[in-house]
Amino acid sequence: MSIIDVSPEVSLAYESFGDPGDPPVLLVMGFGAQMLAWHEDFCRMLADRGRYVIRFDNRDCGLSTKFEDHPVDMGEFIAAVSSGDLPTALAMIPYRLVDMADDAFGLLTALGVDRAHVVGASMGGMIAQTMALSRPERVLTLTSMMSSTGEEAYGRPSPEAQAVLFRPKPAGREEYIAASERELVWASRRYGDAAVVRELAAASYDRAFYPAGVGRQLGAMILSGSRADALRELRVPTLVIHGLDDRLIDPSGGQRTADLVPGADLLLVPDMGHDRPRELWPMLVDALVAHTG
Repeated sequence: MSIIDVSPEVSLAYESFGDPGDPPVLLVMGFGAQMLAWHEDFCRMLADRGRYVIRFDNRDCGLSTKFEDHPVDMGEFIAAVSSGDLPTALAMIPYRLVDMADDAFGLLTALGVDRAHVVGASMGGMIAQTMALSRPERVLTLTSMMSSTGEEAYGRPSPEAQAVLFRPKPAGREEYIAASERELVWASRRYGDAAVVRELAAASYDRAFYPAGVGRQLGAMILSGSRADALRELRVPTLVIHGLDDRLIDPSGGQRTADLVPGADLLLVPDMGHDRPRELWPMLVDALVAHTG
């Protein structure tokens, strides 16, 4: 793992797998999740198939730059958004998804990568879409996984999943790890495994427990708005992957993304929720290799 400056304001923690001479694949993680959520074994499996794999921590997460000078009161932010007080909401959040996309491009530039295959999961899918829309000349292919378009009508969470997402996580290590099992509400019904969820929670907590960043990331998602009109004009080869068990971002989010992007391929995966169970890695890696070939 290394940390590299990607702009005057932001440094990103990253790790790479495979031969830098192979086609580069940038893995972009989602809301509040560190790059550890792209499991090392998954990255190595993809690298063993001839891809140069790069994973990283988004800003405000893991070991990357924290925007501590901009504290966000989530209650006040949600109240401002709910009441339609957009100026107040906008003033609370110091960045948008396009800034997070620029971070990712800055990482590629710092690593000497001019163009890459970009794979994003959940909020990472939104960042990946934004990358393809803002600088399509630098994106060889786009893969949007378990994500959506920014339109309120699509990809809505179930009430149970939304309640878990917004419930504050305990500050104590053991309590934090135990509470992570709540996330099984959006996991694969067939393959969801409490031990796997707890293992990631423990590793994430020990590496970088930083709950303050999630409010700013959430604000960036909400305030970036819909990408629907822009996605209709996107000409980057696109694969959309979505689990049929996903209760955090409903499969309609993936379906809508594929409907909007001209020529997009849609892979709806039975027995996958808002997770990537190890049992499905061979199928997912096959799909990524075929798309990035």
